[in-house]
Amino acid sequence: MPAVSLRALSPRARILAICTALVVVLLAVAALAPLPFTVAQPGTTVNVLGADGGKQVITISGSDTRKTKGQLRMTTIAATGPDATVRLGDVLSGWFRTDRAVLPREAVYVGDTTEEIQQHNADEMRKSQNTATSAALGYLHKSPGDVKVKLRLADVGGPSAGLLFSLGIVNKLDGDGRGGDLTGGRTIAGTGTIDARGEVGAVGGVPLKTQAAKRDGATVFLVPKAECKDAEAEQPKGLRLIPVTTLDGAVKALNNLQSGGAVPHC
Repeated sequence: MPAVSLRALSPRARILAICTALVVVLLAVAALAPLPFTVAQPGTTVNVLGADGGKQVITISGSDTRKTKGQLRMTTIAATGPDATVRLGDVLSGWFRTDRAVLPREAVYVGDTTEEIQQHNADEMRKSQNTATSAALGYLHKSPGDVKVKLRLADVGGPSAGLLFSLGIVNKLDGDGRGGDLTGGRTIAGTGTIDARGEVGAVGGVPLKTQAAKRDGATVFLVPKAECKDAEAEQPKGLRLIPVTTLDGAVKALNNLQSGGAVPHC
């Protein structure tokens, strides 16, 4: 087909051709330009009643502890690093996959440099461990002066393991309060921050965390009540969602799950 000169086109056709060419150029630039987004996917899960990286996640001294059954798995998301380049193709692909989430970079990372981000996440994890310990010991009416708790997770930062830390401490010290195990022998997963009073807070990334939980064998997922709708959006088949607002409520829900009592649902 012979080439057509712009001069041979009508004024309207020339404008359309020029605009089309500009759009093509802009799309090409956009496809190659880095974007301020992070692409996340289901991350690792860790049984807080067991070991991680060869060391026990929860170590308690100053009080007798129980031999536990079942699992309490904290959940994570895995996101592209703060220095990773995310382009238009990555964003479009993430939007159309249920096992991916496209998030603004600032929604995942706090800080301008990798060092600042790592320090922030480490600080948040440390605070989470302290408040989780305070909440659990307070729930059990035990003095932190008598019972010492050490919490450890390898390569995990942030505050979202707080609820599972507290439940793990309660289970190791008291179980279900009747001589049995809080898990009932199940694999239970969950997420949620916790404060020293035992109140559970939202964390984000719940749809991806439920997928990670199901992948790793969980049949029950404890979710902050405020994030029930998010959890239901991509709820894996066979994974029961239990909304919680407090540590006390979470313990009661797990006990009722075993006894056949009323259990809240999303």
